Amino acid sequence: MDRERAYDVVLFGATGFVGALTAEYLAAHAPAGCRWALAGRDPAKLERLRERLAAIDPAHADLPLLRADAGDAAALRELASSTRVLATTVGPYVWYGAELVAACAEAGTDYVDLTGEPEFVDRTYVEHDARARETGARIVHACGFDSVPADLGAYFTVRQLPEGVPLAVDGFMRSNALLSGGTLASALTALSRGPQNLAAARARRLYEPRLPGRRVRGPVGAPRFSRETGTWALPLTSLDPRIVTRSAAALDRYGPDFRYRHYASVKHLAVAVGGTAALGATVALAQVPAARRWLMGRWEPGRGPDAERRARSWFTVRFVGEGGGRRVFTEVSGGDPGYGETAKMLAESALCLAYDTLPETAGQVTTAVAMGDALTGRLQKAGITFRVAHAR
Repeated sequence: MDRERAYDVVLFGATGFVGALTAEYLAAHAPAGCRWALAGRDPAKLERLRERLAAIDPAHADLPLLRADAGDAAALRELASSTRVLATTVGPYVWYGAELVAACAEAGTDYVDLTGEPEFVDRTYVEHDARARETGARIVHACGFDSVPADLGAYFTVRQLPEGVPLAVDGFMRSNALLSGGTLASALTALSRGPQNLAAARARRLYEPRLPGRRVRGPVGAPRFSRETGTWALPLTSLDPRIVTRSAAALDRYGPDFRYRHYASVKHLAVAVGGTAALGATVALAQVPAARRWLMGRWEPGRGPDAERRARSWFTVRFVGEGGGRRVFTEVSGGDPGYGETAKMLAESALCLAYDTLPETAGQVTTAVAMGDALTGRLQKAGITFRVAHAR
């Protein structure tokens, strides 16, 4: 373990809604001897959070507090240089995340976040992947509900199928959870930046190496009734399928020809039609600055579902995998996806990078590539289910 740095893990954005949940999870589950700290821009809020954590465990009464602002490049460089792993919840990342990724890539510091913003992921690949490879930093985006269940679920499914043959996996996601203000702000920001998303994706394609002798695809499926799940399947063009296909491109275990499709799964046709119409309306409103501001104002960042509502929330992602004459049905499931389980996923990702024996990787990598088996095992122990429902 690198003892030249002051901390093993620093949590940046600790006083936000998901940040505070992540801090509480670390307070309860970080291993003995873990050197971790809270970071943010408001010392008074950090102090109040530390008092809450001390109520969980009095040992946290002296937890270090580090002041840094997302726009202060010098402070972020100092922050990145102080720790082995830096976890951040500060979004929308396309506005507030670039300087921190740059600092971690330069310092050789492992980085994890909760982004679901394709533009941000593509931009940081173009701008910082090469430097991170030089310094040994692992830049791991989407370490929450975006996109751990999809990425590790597809990885888990592939491992149930034969090696060295073409494979196809479909993922079907269901949940009853509510959004927080920060999640809404990030989603609306991403939806409003269509041209920027396309430009970032084009720039990334120029940098990414080709796959000699292998093919990886992530086509957008058509809306359909899924006999495998008994639900209506609506294609999701989120970050999830992009992360899954990037894992597939990096790992030979996904076979010589891999295809992944990603869907929202709903039981009733009326809900499917209504959900599609609502999404279309939201996309349209996100293009109008005044309407976007109004929507963001309905649920301000820093607020989210209360503990009682989160306790009733759940998610399930079912996967259907085929290849080499074998068909498997797998499932990843857990509790409140956007907050309780997302905090768990982010914290366990940071701890995994800090403490576990992992494959030799560097640069911008996915959770499956950087931490596949180790993180899956951690999440299983933490109460998230990965199971084979049926195989033939």
